[in-house]
Amino acid sequence: MRPSTPSYAAKRPTSCARLRRETGAEYYEIQRGGQTTYHGPGQLVGYPILALKELQLGVRCYVNSLENALIHLCRAQYGLAAGTNEHTGVWVGTNKIAALGVHVSRSVTQHGFALNVDPDLRYYDHIVPCGITDMGVTSLAKETGNLAPVDEVVPSLLASFASVWGNQWMRLEELSPEWNARVEEMLVNGSA
Repeated sequence: MRPSTPSYAAKRPTSCARLRRETGAEYYEIQRGGQTTYHGPGQLVGYPILALKELQLGVRCYVNSLENALIHLCRAQYGLAAGTNEHTGVWVGTNKIAALGVHVSRSVTQHGFALNVDPDLRYYDHIVPCGITDMGVTSLAKETGNLAPVDEVVPSLLASFASVWGNQWMRLEELSPEWNARVEEMLVNGSA
């Protein structure tokens, strides 16, 4: 998913009026882990929908697998010294390059990750990203000097997930166009 408009998301509507006034971005109250985060153009956002019980995965193992796939992408494709630290997410030094926030209901995952490919990082100046005060944010473009379009990152990202999860990816619309239309409708109407 490639966000087309800037938006902020959090569990509680802490400062939505201020954010709208200062940035013009939308604000969404959502049910997922983490604190206020930003989504917008230049990010690659993925919300894997998995039945963890069927895969015999715990939530922490699932989050670790998301981090590992994103780390694999950053290292193998872009030569970055990406890794983890005491905070959830993927980091290059003290700067977060990918945020994670998941929600699991009845063993099915919702929400997921946002990889900063080439977003306008100034949107982060208006929040404390993920509630972490002593670290920053970065992007693939900032770290590599390469302004690759988000679409060009997708195949490498899918390959990284396949290497971590040992699976093959199919586009939802290829598998079931009707179901894909229903998911799109749910996302647009906010009932997902």
